[in-house]
Amino acid sequence: MEIVHVYTKLRGEFGRQCLFSDRPAELMVDIPADPSLALQFIQKTPRDQALQACRDMSEHQVNTERFESESCGINHVQGGWPKDVDPEEMEQTIRFRKKVEKDESYVNSILQLGSVMEHCIRQNNAVDIYQEYFEKEEEVEESQEPPSAKTINIFRDPNEVKRTVTGLSWHPDCGRKLAAAYSCLDFQKTNKDMSLDSYIWDVENPNRPEMTLKPASPLVCLDYNPKDSHTLVGGSYNGQIAYWDTRRGSQPVELSSLEQSHRDPVYKIIWLQSKTGTDAFSASTDGQVLWWDVRKLNEPTERLVLDPGREGNLDRALGAISLEFEPTMPTKFMVGTEQGVVVSCNRKAKTPSEKIVCTYDGHHGPVYALQRNPFFPKNFLTVGDWTARIWSEDIKESSIMWTKYQMSYLMDACWSPVRPSVFFTVKTDGVLDVWDVLFKQNEPTLRLKVCDKALYSLRVQDNGRLVACGSKQGEATLLEICSGLSTIQKNEKSLLAAMFERETKREKILEARQREIRLKERSRSEQSREEEAGRGDGEESPDQLIARAEKDFYSLVETELRRREDETQQEKGVCEEKEVKDEAETSETLQ
Repeated sequence: MEIVHVYTKLRGEFGRQCLFSDRPAELMVDIPADPSLALQFIQKTPRDQALQACRDMSEHQVNTERFESESCGINHVQGGWPKDVDPEEMEQTIRFRKKVEKDESYVNSILQLGSVMEHCIRQNNAVDIYQEYFEKEEEVEESQEPPSAKTINIFRDPNEVKRTVTGLSWHPDCGRKLAAAYSCLDFQKTNKDMSLDSYIWDVENPNRPEMTLKPASPLVCLDYNPKDSHTLVGGSYNGQIAYWDTRRGSQPVELSSLEQSHRDPVYKIIWLQSKTGTDAFSASTDGQVLWWDVRKLNEPTERLVLDPGREGNLDRALGAISLEFEPTMPTKFMVGTEQGVVVSCNRKAKTPSEKIVCTYDGHHGPVYALQRNPFFPKNFLTVGDWTARIWSEDIKESSIMWTKYQMSYLMDACWSPVRPSVFFTVKTDGVLDVWDVLFKQNEPTLRLKVCDKALYSLRVQDNGRLVACGSKQGEATLLEICSGLSTIQKNEKSLLAAMFERETKREKILEARQREIRLKERSRSEQSREEEAGRGDGEESPDQLIARAEKDFYSLVETELRRREDETQQEKGVCEEKEVKDEAETSETLQ
């Protein structure tokens, strides 16, 4: 931020303007020495004195009394039983109890201790020492700090040839580890010296990766298993699916065969909600969505072709580039395609044609990111071309909210896991945008320049405080978001629910209006067709009508020409008669 301080002063207070010029030296005053004044001077003896301009300090040593500690242990034995009574033998304990209860001293002791115990019980019931006195009072709202974010660490690709960070995944348990997939997605730009490895980083140590993953082909995406933090699954550039167990080393435990895998790079893979915790499904630009059991990757357990005609034709299939699966909706999933269409699917449908439920068309380019709102699953976020859009499942014609077109391409986006109204986007100009739709919709709440290279991937930690961004230069930047953007606000869920409902109603009204206009146009076109079809054989054809119109036109032209000729002739006759009369009058006057 540029800091500027402005001084204000009136022009009249500036004083006279200084005019400088070069000129030779000039003697103004010459005062000669006066010897008589020397008698008045008194010579003073010089004296040197030193001063120290600092505070006096003193140093003291104190030897405090040493604190001594010792370890003690207590061996607790049940009750105060006599030595001849075994507390584990029920008969002996019952016999001893009956014997003690008959003793008069026992009864007197109980009567004396009963009043003391009763007093303590009454005291405990009267005063609750754990009572919270101010729990019902509203918390005083702290002053709202401006939105901010700071860089915590930068994890750089340790290889000489840098690769794009195409995928990120947080460790599910503690979030202290970050898995990053590295590959080059530029067509035919792969270098023979380019490494195939991907890495798992410790967020506290950016100098060296904690573990190296060694796939057969560069990883485009990878995902931690939410049920088992030691296992990961990744999608490769050559279409294969790889499965790792970090306890068993860097090599993949299972690898799918090339014949049964995708034909194009696997752009997204997600773990499914299952009892075994070993099911996942993947999407690729070859137009297929494949389901896998990582315990046996010989072939996929299920296959879906994204043919919009619902015929299963792979040649006409839409290339998948993003996936969305919500565990609360185990039968539904969504696919973002290269053609800008979002396909909503139902896995439990009986026939393949019924698995594709509907489509949402709203982007001019590939849908790079697709995610449901964690608090409102009916609303989902998409990113493609230069905009981010928020959709409702009920509205298929258009999105209910969208950002204005940005100057750079948007590559990834995701919702905040703790704040319903906040989502993050990254762009090819290296900028991270944080949007709060409750605060403002026209521009992001926070815009942060992360790096000079394009940002390709984005992932938010489960606590919503840490954000990881992957760049084209192979850098994974870890940022910490301020508490205002990572702490849920008062009434935020209800306000956002009202906003989504209002925008959904508005879009429904507009959709109904557009449908009504289309129906009117269709009925008008059908009516005109019926009129054309209802013409009899005796009516003239269009060619005949044109010929007749031309004939009528030319006949009108000829009639107009004749009329004008008649008028000119009549004018000439009148002029000649007038000339004859003038000549006759002239001759009479002469005579």
